[in-house]
Order: sequence, then structure tokens, then C-alpha cells
Amino acid sequence: MENRFGLKDLLLVVLLAGVILIVLLAMFQYDRQWQTMKSIERTVSRQSSDTAEQTRTLSEIRDLLARGGSITPTTGPSALVPTGISSTQPVFSSGGALDPFIHQHEAMKSADYARGDWYVLNMGTRVSKLTPLLSSDVYASIIQNRIIETLAYRDPDTLAWIPLLATDWKASDDGLSIHFTLRQGVTFSDGSPCTADDYVFAFQWIMNPDVDAPRQRGGYERLKSIDKVNDYEIVFQFKEPFFQSFELAASSSPLSKQFYSKFTPKQFNETVGALIGTGPYRLKDAESWRPGSQLELFRNERYWGEPGPFNRIFYHEVEEDSASLTMFRNGELDAFGALPEQYQALIGDADLMKRVQNFKYYSRDGGYSYIAWNQSRVGKPTRFADKRVRQAMTMLIDRERMARDLYRGFAKPAPGPFGVISPQNAPDIKPWPYDPKRALQLLADAGYRDRNEDGLLVDGKGEPFRFKLIYSSKNPLGEQMVLQVKDSLARVGIILEQDPTDWPIMLKKINTRDFDAMTLGWSGGIETDIHQMFHSSQIADNADNFMSYSNPELDKLIDQARRTVDEAKRMPVWHNAHHILHEDQPYTFMLYRQSLLFIDNRIKNVHLTRSGLNYLSDDVMPIPWYVPKALQKH
Repeated sequence: MENRFGLKDLLLVVLLAGVILIVLLAMFQYDRQWQTMKSIERTVSRQSSDTAEQTRTLSEIRDLLARGGSITPTTGPSALVPTGISSTQPVFSSGGALDPFIHQHEAMKSADYARGDWYVLNMGTRVSKLTPLLSSDVYASIIQNRIIETLAYRDPDTLAWIPLLATDWKASDDGLSIHFTLRQGVTFSDGSPCTADDYVFAFQWIMNPDVDAPRQRGGYERLKSIDKVNDYEIVFQFKEPFFQSFELAASSSPLSKQFYSKFTPKQFNETVGALIGTGPYRLKDAESWRPGSQLELFRNERYWGEPGPFNRIFYHEVEEDSASLTMFRNGELDAFGALPEQYQALIGDADLMKRVQNFKYYSRDGGYSYIAWNQSRVGKPTRFADKRVRQAMTMLIDRERMARDLYRGFAKPAPGPFGVISPQNAPDIKPWPYDPKRALQLLADAGYRDRNEDGLLVDGKGEPFRFKLIYSSKNPLGEQMVLQVKDSLARVGIILEQDPTDWPIMLKKINTRDFDAMTLGWSGGIETDIHQMFHSSQIADNADNFMSYSNPELDKLIDQARRTVDEAKRMPVWHNAHHILHEDQPYTFMLYRQSLLFIDNRIKNVHLTRSGLNYLSDDVMPIPWYVPKALQKH
């Protein structure tokens, strides 16, 4: 039987080949569609993940153009380069930084970065006044520094000046003028523009003697004027060279002329909560806050820069330390500044340490504690007007023991009024020793002896050596310190009467100079201007030489140091001033104390720097901390 391949078979083969070809083409087309779909999916995914970075880049472009820069086409991360500046130039330089929000932008690169949640703290006291210039304590400044901004701020790690409300500056060769270019597009939280007029108004308002701003006037005494060049350029004119001229100028803030000019000086002096600024946060209402009202800051929707990371910052005013600790343990507070005994107990609590982070450090601005000996009361000299008495009081207080026992080693005696790392400290000065024998001899030389052999020191008129020591009524560790001082003095026949006092009353006694002795503290700094505390010109007008101390030689040294711009020549002058203060002891300089801080683990990007932490609440600076979305609870 013959097997033939006929026409019918050919047609079947052609048909089969056509089917196979159609199938292959369909498969190829499907594969192309699949690849296209995957490409689209990858693109969408990449665009979604890059949204935050694109938003940040647009913000930087806007900020760069506001500084007068230009955009250089490039494919790398250095696309934003101001005209005339190399892309390889470091972010920080002696003239400041390009990006005011560099640390926020670094944090925003983290995969879990998010905005939102509340940051909840406890002030530990009742705040009595928020109006700028009128308030005089660190508690008000913590609030104000989230609302009011300065021309520049110090980077917490490099200590370089970073432009904020300014974009650029230039000092004259003689140091008598500093020209600032202001950032455009800045508004106050009420929407009114911030221009050169608001800086000129601030200076004129401060220098108005009818405005209760003696501290600020004292600080501005070397400043001749703030002059407007145009809406976005101002010049600080100084009367003479001043060692802190740039710091004074760069730390200056505008006052809204539109808002504050509606007050007469008398009306302004009577306000307690008139607070408005250009910063990332605002009060609920710029005028309605009163003592006892909630201390709550809201994100400023009109803020010109990178929004603050938290929707709200909330401050409790619980004065009892034990109650504050309980709130922190219960998760009601995000941070807790611990006393030494508490710190040691808390780091031993394994369950608590699973949800918190702890830090111990000497802060750049930590300062020192002191006892001020009032030398004049109701116009009459007190027993503390005799420096032998003041020296004796210092040598009767065992500060080494306090640092060891009360502060568990988290403190050390302060040798004087300068910061713990300040070059102003004279290297040859050591803190006065604990020496009761020498102290008793000084007191005897000053006329105080145990004349009745009853163990009490009396003066020539038979009056016992008795005085009241004012201290914060809500500070348990402060009370322990006072008790230790009381015990030491009692051993040699001096009667210390404890006078625990609330802060508003303490402030009134300071202003009226109506006290015997008072224990407080000053914040520190890289270089401290001691003029406001120890210069005799600061005794009057409710200024800060409230113990009425006067030494003409010290006045001359302070004046000389302040007008010496050359640091190498200035430091020996400060050292000489330190020697006088060490000899005179207008304060007993007590202790440098370490900051002991716990922060909830949900607050991210918290770390140590040269200044202490990378965010200082009593400084004007953008907040680099944040809470990841998954950990937000408010």
C-alpha cells in the first residue's frame, strides 16, 4: 500500500504551522506585556517610596532659591548648589551652614521616619509668665524657643553657627557692624510677614526704659542700633568692639511689630501670655494663655521651614518629683530628668529599661548651682557684706561630700562662675576646701565668737549668727542639700533657718532684694558673660546682681574682657576676674551636676553630642527627633 503526501496533508501542515506561529506570537506578546507591567509596578513602587525624598528636595529647592542660589543640572545628590559654592564644600563652615534643617533632613532618610504624635513632658513647676522679655526663667524660655526663632543657632555637635532666619552675614573689618541678609518668605504664625521692621522694632522696644526688660537692655548696652537697609537686610551697629557681638546679633529674635505695637509699654508689662513668633510651633492663641492654663504647643501651619516632627508638645506642671516619676513609669511622660538616687534605681529596673533609653552627661549649658549671700537689705549692709564671712561660709560646706553622697558621684565642686569646659576658668584655681578650723578663725576675725560658751556664735552686740536660706519648695534633693548645710553650720554655732519657697515668690524676693541667702543655679555656655551677675551696674533696676555685690576692680576686668575681641588676649582677663570672684565669694559656687535623663524608646534619633544631646530644649534649634508611625500613640 502506497503512502502519499497529498494536497490535503499539505494544507493540514500549513494550518498546524500557522497555529504554532500564532501561539508563539501570543506568548511573546504576553511576555512583553508582563515585562511592561513589572516595569510599571517597579516605577510606581519607586515613586511611592521616594515621595518623602521628593518632598524634601522640593523644600530644599524652595529654600535654596530664597537664598539667591541657582540649580545646577546634575544627576547626583549634589544637585542643589548655591551659586559660587563647590558641591564638595563641607556642610558646616565658620560662616554657618547651607541647610538650617540638616539634622532633620538626615533623620528623614531613615526608613521609619514619620511626623506626628505628641511629645509630652513635665515642667516640674508652675509657669507664671510667657511674654518675651518679661519672663526671666528657663521654664518660659523652653516654651519661647519653640515659638520664637533667632537669626542663627549653634550646631550642637560642631558648635558652628547655622543660619536660620538669616541666610548670610558679614562683619566689618573693625568689628563694629554686622550685616545680615534675612530669609524671605518668613511669616509670623498669624500670617503677617517677618521683615527688617520687626528686628528694628524689637531693639527699640527693648531699649524703651518703660518696658520691663532690664536683662535684655543690659545685654544690648554695647549695641548702638539695628538699622534697616531694606525689607530683608539689617545691620547691627556696635558702640565699641564686643567679644560676644556676633553671638548677641545672631541670637537676636524679631518681635512682631504688627502684634506687639498695639500694646503701650504699661499694657505690655502687665501681660503674661502675649507670645507669637515665626517658629515651628505656636500657642493655641497668642494672647489668651494665663497661669494655670494648659501649656500646649501646636504645629504652626504657616511655618516657613521644615515642619516640626510632633503634632503637639504638651507640658504638665506637676511640682512633686515623686508624682512626675510615677507619670513617667506609667508612660504618661516621654522624658524624665532623674535625681542621682532615682537614676541608679531606674537603670536597675529591667522592665522599665526595655522601653526607655538613658543618658548621663555634663551639658554645655548645664551651668552650676550656688548660694548667693545678700550683702545689702533695705539699703543696709548685712553680715555677708564682709568677704571673710562669705569665705567662711564656703569653707563650712563640704561640697565633695555632697557630690559623693547626695549626687552619687554624678557631680563635682564648681570652682567659679564659668562652664565645666569653658576656657574662661583660670587653670590654677581649685574649689575652696572644706576647712571648719580656718572658717572659724575668719569668723572670729569678723567679730563672731562663742562669747557665752553655749555653742552659738554671736556678734559684738550679742546677736546670734542666724539667717534664712531660701530654696525651691518642690525640690527634694535641694532640701537635702540645705539640710546638710544646716547641719554643718550648726556644728560651729550658726543657725540656718530653712525657707522653702515657690518660684513666683522667690522671684519677687529676688527683685526686691528681700532675703538673707538663696540657693539657685545658672545655666552655662561655651563662654559666659558674667556682667549681668557680678557687675555693680546690674544691682539696680531688678537686674541679676541681686545680692548687691560690688568690686570696682572686677568691674574694670569685666569691661575690659567684653571689649577684647581677640580670644588669646581675652582669656587672661577672664582668668584675673575668676581670681577676684574666687577671693570674694559673692556666691558659694556649689556644684557642676551631670544631666541624668531617660527618654521613651519610641522617640528616635536621640544621641550624645559635644553639647550634651543633639537637641537642647533651652536653645532655639530644629528638633531632629521623631516617632515612627507604628509607635505613635496620640
